[in-house]
Amino acid sequence: MTPLTSRAWPQRLGYLLLAAVLLFALVGPLLWPDYAGQQLMRFLEPASLAEPLGRDQLGRSVIARLASAARLSLWLAGLCVLSAALLGCLLGVLSAWRGGWSDTVLRGIADGVLALPGLLIVLIFSAMAQGGFFTLYLGLALAQWVEYFRMTRARSRLLLASPHVEASRLLGFGPAYIVRRHLWPELAPMLLTMMSFGLATAILALSTLGFVGVGIQPPTPELGLMMTEALPHYSEAPQLLLAPVTVLATTLAALVLLRPLEVTP
Repeated sequence: MTPLTSRAWPQRLGYLLLAAVLLFALVGPLLWPDYAGQQLMRFLEPASLAEPLGRDQLGRSVIARLASAARLSLWLAGLCVLSAALLGCLLGVLSAWRGGWSDTVLRGIADGVLALPGLLIVLIFSAMAQGGFFTLYLGLALAQWVEYFRMTRARSRLLLASPHVEASRLLGFGPAYIVRRHLWPELAPMLLTMMSFGLATAILALSTLGFVGVGIQPPTPELGLMMTEALPHYSEAPQLLLAPVTVLATTLAALVLLRPLEVTP
């Protein structure tokens, strides 16, 4: 097995796992749309053909809540990562390109944000609005943009000082050409890897906040919140806890396995 092939199979496994989670998150709410309906007479009902994961302590469909929770975690975490990556990359390139006072101010802001733990920033924003969607999104995005800024700035400074970029400038090519032709091809693999891990971090942070009760609030289903609600009934219905744990672990494993291949000539 060649080195490239040995690195390829974990990535393929990651794509397969992620595709399965995405399919469940997209199709599940269509097959089981009623995630909030309560039927107290069906308290902790075991699994059946109509309800593959049974019902929870309030008689709600576990698989319907799980599918909705997976979809919520994926789109909210994806939105946070895209926003953080866009903001961090733009500011990183600007800082490396302009230098001077712009670089000093942006580095000072980044260092100030970096001094605070990321989860603490999210907790502060979440506590301000009691787990609202927008505050969670804003807190996660602000906690992650610094990583993209620092990496983009450091790499862009080296690239902008390279002979290739100097030659392009001497030939009269503008900033758009330099970014498209020189910066983006070098930054893209690094950014995609960071976004993959950033998405895993955001999903884990959302679940952690939900688990401690300061994230998404009920009755909206969320993976961490489902775990908290299932803990008192673990001995009677362990699938209530194992279901969200399995979805969370599968998603995180898939994102960790997804990394761009380094093809050497």
